[in-house]
Amino acid sequence: MFFPGFTLEERQVAGETVRLRRGGKGPPLLLLHGNPQTHAMWHKVAPALAERFTVICPDIRGYGFSQSPPPSADHAAHSKRDMARQLLQLMQGLGHDRFQVLAHDRGARVAHRLALDAPEAVQRLAVLDIVPTIEHFERADMAFALGYYHWFWLAQPHDLPERMILRDVEDWFDLHTSREPKDRGFFHPEARADYLAALRQPGTVASICEDYRAAASIDLDHDRASRAAGEKVACPLLVLWGAKGKIGTWYAPVELWQRYASGPVTGHAVSSGHYLAEEAPGEVLDAARGFFQQ
Repeated sequence: MFFPGFTLEERQVAGETVRLRRGGKGPPLLLLHGNPQTHAMWHKVAPALAERFTVICPDIRGYGFSQSPPPSADHAAHSKRDMARQLLQLMQGLGHDRFQVLAHDRGARVAHRLALDAPEAVQRLAVLDIVPTIEHFERADMAFALGYYHWFWLAQPHDLPERMILRDVEDWFDLHTSREPKDRGFFHPEARADYLAALRQPGTVASICEDYRAAASIDLDHDRASRAAGEKVACPLLVLWGAKGKIGTWYAPVELWQRYASGPVTGHAVSSGHYLAEEAPGEVLDAARGFFQQ
């Protein structure tokens, strides 16, 4: 079964629709997905975590079947600050004022901002296959530009990348997710179908591009202001990355994150590429069970 024991629902958060799955019992645990995916990426991990936690898996703003705000000149609606604020309101609306977070890729960037802006809410944070956005841009070199070229392409002005992607969404999805070579059978068929159906929804591709435009503009403004003010992740932080990916090659992830955290930082590589929760769910689960508090 796909997400056994979970409900699939939509909730209104400050006038916007958010799709989510939730299940289990115990302390609340928020799971945030990355690009170009939906909450379905957690299908191998969430049911096992639901044995110990109340697991909430939303589609982050503009992704999946959550509402997509239109593009804007300042990209504010897709800033990680605004996206994090919405998720905080979602969790509060579900009755969870304090919670733990497990997040991958773009969702982990939202989670990083959530931990900075709402330290009273985030009890523990685990991030998968990222370093802080500001570090990527400030350390950018040819290897980064070639390896993560999509950061610069998706951030091009509306609607250049959108038009190119929408000419063949499935082809773009396969190319984008195959930077570490994989065939179409890599993703669970129900997950893959969900990813593609979401990308075909009006507004989703534009929101993905706005996410990257925000990362290269307003998010950097917020990150620089936080750094100047000495704001750091206060809760315990777990850092995991794919051993077959780029993060461990380009950076020393744990040491780098220690500069952005005032609490304890631990972490290690996982024997996977970028899609840790789908390629090495057992290792992700082992780390999560050891880190999150029941």
